[in-house]
Formats: sequence, C-alpha cells, structure tokens
Amino acid sequence: MKKRKVDVVVISDVHLGTYGCHADELIAYLSSITPQKLILNGDIVDIWQFSKRYFPSSHLKVIKKIISMASNGTEVVYITGNHDEMLRKFSDTSIGNFSIVNKLVLELDGKKAWIFHGDVFDISVQRAKWLAKLGGYGYNLLILLNRFVNWVLTRFGREKYSLSKKIKNSVKGAVKYINDFENTAIDLAIDQEYDYVVCGHIHQPKKEIRQNDKGQCTYLNSGDWVEHLTALEYAFKRWKIYHYNEDKLRAFYADEELKGMDMNDLISILVDRNVKKEKKEKDGTSVDE
Repeated sequence: MKKRKVDVVVISDVHLGTYGCHADELIAYLSSITPQKLILNGDIVDIWQFSKRYFPSSHLKVIKKIISMASNGTEVVYITGNHDEMLRKFSDTSIGNFSIVNKLVLELDGKKAWIFHGDVFDISVQRAKWLAKLGGYGYNLLILLNRFVNWVLTRFGREKYSLSKKIKNSVKGAVKYINDFENTAIDLAIDQEYDYVVCGHIHQPKKEIRQNDKGQCTYLNSGDWVEHLTALEYAFKRWKIYHYNEDKLRAFYADEELKGMDMNDLISILVDRNVKKEKKEKDGTSVDE
C-alpha cells in the first residue's frame, strides 16, 4: 500500500492501557502515512489507569510502530499530558528522532503554531488530582459499558450510540467546560500572536477560525482514539481533521476544500516539497519512501 506523505500529524488521547483505546485502528492509520513530523499531544499511555492485567499486544504494537517511524526518519515529539504526567520529569529529553516536551511552537509556512495538551486549563487536575483520576476511572467504565450496548445494538441491526457524547451534550456543566477551555486557549493564542493553537485533552475534534477584539487564530483539537478516532494533518499549507471512520485510508487530497485550491498554488507547494526532498537526499539525511 502506497503511504500518504504528510508534513505534520497530531494525535492525542490514545489512552493505551485502557479498554476504550482503539489500538488496531490507530495502527492501521499510522501504517498508511509517512509524516515528516509526528506529534503525540498527551495522554498517549494512560499511566493513571495502567494495570499489568490489561495491556494487550495491540497496544504494545502502537508503541513499536511509533518507535519504528522514528527510526525510519519521522521526527516524533511527545508532548506530556495529565494521564502521562510522570513523563514530565523527562521533559526536554531527546534520543535520536524522539523527544519529550511539555509544549511546542512550530513554524509552518510562515505561520506559528502553539501546541500543548491542554490540562493546564483544568482546575480539577491542578487542584484536586484525586477527583480527576476518579473521573478518569468513571469515564473508562462508561466506555466499557458503551461497547456492550453497541454490541447489543449491532446484533439487532441498530446504529451505534455514544453514551459519553450524549452525557457531554446534555449536561450544561460539561458544555460550559468545553466552551471555556476553547475560549481560554484562543484568547491566549491571540494575545501571543500565534496563528494556530493546537490542543487535545477534551476529546472533541475541531477546526475553527475564531477571533476577539485583538485579532484571530485557528483553534484545532485532535480529538481522541477512544470515541472519535481522529487526528490532525497538516499538508499543502493547511490543516485537516482526519476521521478514521469516515476517511478510512483515502488520500489527503480527496476532500472538498483542496479541490478549490488554485492550481498554481498547488503546483508551487509540490515543487517546494520536491526541492526539500532533494536537499535532504543531497545532505545525506534519510527520506521516507
């Protein structure tokens, strides 16, 4: 299978080590792409709920796949989250193409992207960690229950149903929390003159241009690999939300937005890519096939 070349890929909230993690689907996705940079934006391994009794081979394969991508030339950046906060003691550590950081600023075609997990905005994590951990266990049980419900629904030819999504959309406090999270990230990004702010944490995939009286920026959230199975992809000087259940392994250019791109701009981007590739080959650095 020919792999898609992508400049930057961001995934978050995989929660390896929990029943809700869709590891097989994530492996299929990672095997379909060749990114120059892979950003793991927090909560990849769920250390909070880690148990020796449950860490299936598919979860281990995800880790092996990421290591393999790093060894084959992809720059892998692990941004720490709250469920893998133990890794923060290793922040700013680099081994080959793999590094661990708490936040990241990227220069993308003349624009600045500010990337971090997002738990810094969560008061329950900062001030009452035990309560946040209790909520994490409750969420994991809800996902497990949801899998059983969907198994029954599928057996009767009914559509699958998301219990957690229903709860989030119906509870005013949950809706307000998500709105406050997004607004805080956007306001801070605009104050610091970032063009993009990229988060995870709240498991809500989103791409939206937002503005206030000081300016505007694009808010992006990579979602999760528990319910939504989503990632962020940057290619052709633009961001796209990748939905595994909808997009499967189709080509990046198969979306409507790119069809409307000016042909001269598209040619310019492709030429620029080839120049960068030739430079890498000349310098003797590895280039993904």
